[in-house]
Amino acid sequence: MAMWIQAQQLQGEALHQMQALYGQHFPIEVRHYLAQWIECQLWDSVELDNPVEEAKAKRLLDNLVSELQRKAQLQGGEDGFLLKIKLGHYANQLKSTYDRCPLELVRCIKHILHSEQRLVQEATNASSGGGGQAMDSLSQRHQQINQSFEELRLATQETENELRKLQHSQEYFIIQYQENMRIQAQLSSLSTLPPAERTQRETALQSKRTTVETWLTREASTLQKYRLDLSEQHQKTLALLRKQQTLILDEELIQWKRRQQLSGNGGPHEGGLDVLQSWCEKLADLIWQNRQQIRRCEHLTQQLPLPGPMEELLSKLNSDITDIISALVTSTFIIEKQPPQVLKTQTKFAATVRLLVGGKLNVHMNPPQVKAVIVSEQQAKALLKNESTHSESSGEILNNNCVMEYHQATGTLSAHFRNMSLKRIKRSDRRGAESVTEEKFTVLFESQFSVGGNELVFHVKTLSLPVVVIVHGSQDNNATATVLWDNAFAEPGRVPFIVPDKVMWPQLCEALDMKYKAEMHSGRGLSEDNMVFLAQKAFTSSSNNPEDFRNVSISWAQFNRESLPGRNFTFWQWFDGVVELMKKHLKPHWNDGAILGFVNKQQAQDMLLSKPNGTFLLRFSDSEIGGITIAWVAENPNKQGERLVWNLLPYTTKDFSIRSLADRISDLNHLLFLYPDRPKDEVFAKYYTPPLSKAVDGYVKPQIKQVVPEFTTPKSEPSGGTPSFMDQTASPSISHPSSFGVYPSMSDTMLDAEGDFDLEDTMDVARHVDELLRRPMANQWSSQQS
Repeated sequence: MAMWIQAQQLQGEALHQMQALYGQHFPIEVRHYLAQWIECQLWDSVELDNPVEEAKAKRLLDNLVSELQRKAQLQGGEDGFLLKIKLGHYANQLKSTYDRCPLELVRCIKHILHSEQRLVQEATNASSGGGGQAMDSLSQRHQQINQSFEELRLATQETENELRKLQHSQEYFIIQYQENMRIQAQLSSLSTLPPAERTQRETALQSKRTTVETWLTREASTLQKYRLDLSEQHQKTLALLRKQQTLILDEELIQWKRRQQLSGNGGPHEGGLDVLQSWCEKLADLIWQNRQQIRRCEHLTQQLPLPGPMEELLSKLNSDITDIISALVTSTFIIEKQPPQVLKTQTKFAATVRLLVGGKLNVHMNPPQVKAVIVSEQQAKALLKNESTHSESSGEILNNNCVMEYHQATGTLSAHFRNMSLKRIKRSDRRGAESVTEEKFTVLFESQFSVGGNELVFHVKTLSLPVVVIVHGSQDNNATATVLWDNAFAEPGRVPFIVPDKVMWPQLCEALDMKYKAEMHSGRGLSEDNMVFLAQKAFTSSSNNPEDFRNVSISWAQFNRESLPGRNFTFWQWFDGVVELMKKHLKPHWNDGAILGFVNKQQAQDMLLSKPNGTFLLRFSDSEIGGITIAWVAENPNKQGERLVWNLLPYTTKDFSIRSLADRISDLNHLLFLYPDRPKDEVFAKYYTPPLSKAVDGYVKPQIKQVVPEFTTPKSEPSGGTPSFMDQTASPSISHPSSFGVYPSMSDTMLDAEGDFDLEDTMDVARHVDELLRRPMANQWSSQQS
């Protein structure tokens, strides 16, 4: 209810905008009497484009109607009688309106609540400016645009008043002109009268005619001046309209599209289109009013031709105003929800196209159809040059036609493509080292409709953000690199889809940080030390100084075409592997600050040797895509008194799908402190898997445990059987009961003296483990107990 209380405090234009949100589709009385109930419902949890959500929307509708009926029944007394009837009527009205389309009710209420929130926020920002806090640049721009609209409204009203005056003056002029013609006719008929009477009447008529003709001559000059003055006022208004339209379309709308593109890299959401639509609708309304005024001026000129340049002036004004409205209509046909930028063939995808001025221009009275086709980069260039590409496409999209629907509650006209699928793709000849995952396509949406009773016909089209088409999931990694580079470094108004081949390293860092934070759903992004680590990897540098990389550029080839020295993968493939591993399995640990990650082997050694034995850290593997390893400091078992830093064989997604990182760390009891000095259970205990339940019906559940032979303490079986490698050393903060290991003792040395794995020995162990896993569990138990 807090939002409704604040909304009622709005004043002026904001209050008018808030009141305009309500009507027969959703009465303001319903909002008022059910304010608390409405604001407590989870409207945002309903996905409007998902038909499956209709059942959830239906429940919300039924609950709303029930709540209204209950509220109506509570009304009593003389004052409550009319309200009781009114609320009952609204309950029936909402039921009949939305019973077959409950998702539209949710769309309507979401639009109302978001609009109220925006209006309240804008009012709060404006009022806080006087309290010592200056309005931000966004509020200032919005204020400037609203002030310009007020100027345009006043200018349009003034030309309307002047046009009416001109019309009245011209109508009176025509009456007087007809009077002059009548006098002329009377003079012509005097020849039939006797001379004496004729002379007397002729003198009077001549005098009257002279007076009228003098007035007509003077008034004709005045009318011409009125017309020229009105044309001059229209020219000024059109200049203001152009300026306002340029500000909205070439700045605000372009900025929205840029935010939409960056959101593909994980940037902040582009924001709603409601404010932009309200501005575009105001523009459309003012442009149409001025166009109608100019048309009326043309009619007046044709009705009473007068010598002068008016015909040419009005023709120019009419042409200019038509160009302005054409630019508005074609520019506001936009993609609200972009198709996926990595597009896999034979896979369903969705997109939404919206015409921001559709409702204002009544385009929905004859709903237009929108068609989607996929075109290549070269075809997109030809389209923007207005070269003929009729019927040309680079593939076949199923379910690619959709009729635009008008949502009265929100005033939006949009086409929702819900079930498109790319059946096939036609690739072009590639250049040089370019791979299929570097080839860019785009989805072209086009439609045709008329406004003003077929007075103006528009053929509109808009291109999606570039998409990379793949046929197999293995191509996703490289396709994502192409999309990230394009989204990050595309210039507004570029020729499709040109991007720089080189960018400055800090620019790329910004893009990588944006992507990383989005995937982690965290404010903890990449630190300056992390950036230095990445720079060392990208440029094969050993410098630890961030300033050494400030003015260094990185090319696309270095980013994702050329392999890193001594590796069979690129810089991006390594980074993306880290991101995939983290978001699938390790996101909570990153957000807790438990993973340092971007640390090389030498740095880890330097950091750990200054800490007590059992201190460990987690770092990303340099040699394996999507790998993370544990490095820890401990005594060298082969040399008394010597301390070494050991590195465990990197874990990957496959490992964590079997046993989580927290459980693996719990298994290794020689790991005591997470770097620098945090007891490991303090950090990871909340993620440990609870102990297995006791045996049921005589069956004992098996348990997988991780062991590192060099760092385990054998524990004798009660029956004198084979020992298990289970270290019984207690953790500093929480002690866990011991449990039996599944696997028998292995004497193979897995770690060498420098803390690295011996590959051949490791493979022997792996084969042994694999063999055990393939045995029936009963056999494993029997071998353990024998």
